[in-house]
Amino acid sequence: MTLTDHLLARIAQDGPMSVADYMTECLLHPTQGYYSTRDPLGALGDFITAPEISQMFGELIGLSLAQAWIDQGHPNRFVLAELGPGRGTLMADILRATRSIEGFHDAADVTLLEASPILRQIQSDILNGYTPRWIETVADLPDAPLFVVANEFFDALPIRQFLRDGDGWRERLVGREGESLTYGLGAQASQVALMDRLDDTQDGDLVELCPSAIPIITVLAGRIATQGGAGLIVDYGDWHSLGDTLQAVRKHERADPLQAPGQADLTAHVDFEPLATATRAAGCAHTRLTPQGVFLERLGITARAQKLSATLGGVELDKLVSAHRRLTHPNEMGNLFKVLGLYPSYAAPPPGLES
Repeated sequence: MTLTDHLLARIAQDGPMSVADYMTECLLHPTQGYYSTRDPLGALGDFITAPEISQMFGELIGLSLAQAWIDQGHPNRFVLAELGPGRGTLMADILRATRSIEGFHDAADVTLLEASPILRQIQSDILNGYTPRWIETVADLPDAPLFVVANEFFDALPIRQFLRDGDGWRERLVGREGESLTYGLGAQASQVALMDRLDDTQDGDLVELCPSAIPIITVLAGRIATQGGAGLIVDYGDWHSLGDTLQAVRKHERADPLQAPGQADLTAHVDFEPLATATRAAGCAHTRLTPQGVFLERLGITARAQKLSATLGGVELDKLVSAHRRLTHPNEMGNLFKVLGLYPSYAAPPPGLES
């Protein structure tokens, strides 16, 4: 039975499912889910992330976190965590860039939150020698100051979609038409979580919610507020959700989210406003939402690129120039991706960001 068959049978038995349930099945089904069955990254996969584009990204992330550690009195034990670490490339670059910072590695408890058994094995190979630990949920994070990065993690969390209908909302659902999956709408109802959106939307507008993001950011912010540390949330999105941003990517091309479930990556733009609101509610400070390009330039990516270019030529130099542009240029990842920093109210913001 294919995943499509499974979904059609589930809908036939239980009725249409939310977009969130559909995403969960497509991404995390234990035997046919996208992340359960493959390494999705790189040229031979379906998409590429910033750490895979250039080592510069991870190096600068590492130095920002390390400076925050120093600014907070370099605690002699802390958790260095990554949520959704992909192949482990970002963490490997973080650890390489911070090798010379006295005491940093000795104090770091490297911790990875990863659902995919295939990616866990790749991470283990890449991080051989650093003895990372793997956890299932943020509640499993060790009890210590937390310095954490989440790069393209929140965009993969399941979303629910609601269409404005008068003073209420109709949830967008995934149902079946014959042997195909199709979208439909639930009955009109009020939504407590969307009461504040009646003032800035009109009939027909679509708004997305990511219910699972709030408990996660609340745990991270609570740990940082009470025990110290810093967080860097890097993802594509903006401050306020409006419109349909669900997308599927397969072989580096856009695809129909309802076609070939389990065979394409599904993501949605991150709405940073509720993340920031939950951070404040947990007693943690957060920075201004900052474009990735600005963040990296403040940390010195151009100087780092110039240093790396001194020993390069030809194709390798072209690759470096292209990587710098892709990470920072406003027309590429520079403006599409944003950075939200978390930090204790008594401390300075992570380097590269402003309060």
